[in-house]
Amino acid sequence: MPVRIKIEAGPVVLDGELFDTATARAVAEVLPVETDFNVWGDEFYFEIPVDMPPDETATTKVKVGDIGYWPPGRALAIFFGPTPLSTGAEPVPASEVNIVGRIAGDARELIEAKSEARIRIAKA
Repeated sequence: MPVRIKIEAGPVVLDGELFDTATARAVAEVLPVETDFNVWGDEFYFEIPVDMPPDETATTKVKVGDIGYWPPGRALAIFFGPTPLSTGAEPVPASEVNIVGRIAGDARELIEAKSEARIRIAKA
């Protein structure tokens, strides 16, 4: 069963959901998370206390609004536009991510939060 979440970074507040996969359930178990984040193009990523291998959702083909778990960095990645590996408007992760969720609103709003220091993700 999907888990509704709220993402807050500075003035930006977005709703989303975590899917019903083993990795997404592991992510939901550690919420809420409030942490510093890294910016890679139009992607935020940050380490979380989850250690999962690539799963059946693992891909480098992500869309704006996708939420992925990046196994090599034990990190959550939120995609809201092109990354340094992109050749067009779609984000491209550094390597495969497990797709664990999706932002419900306009993920591009996160562009306004790139200068913020912290992000918070909690169950809604």
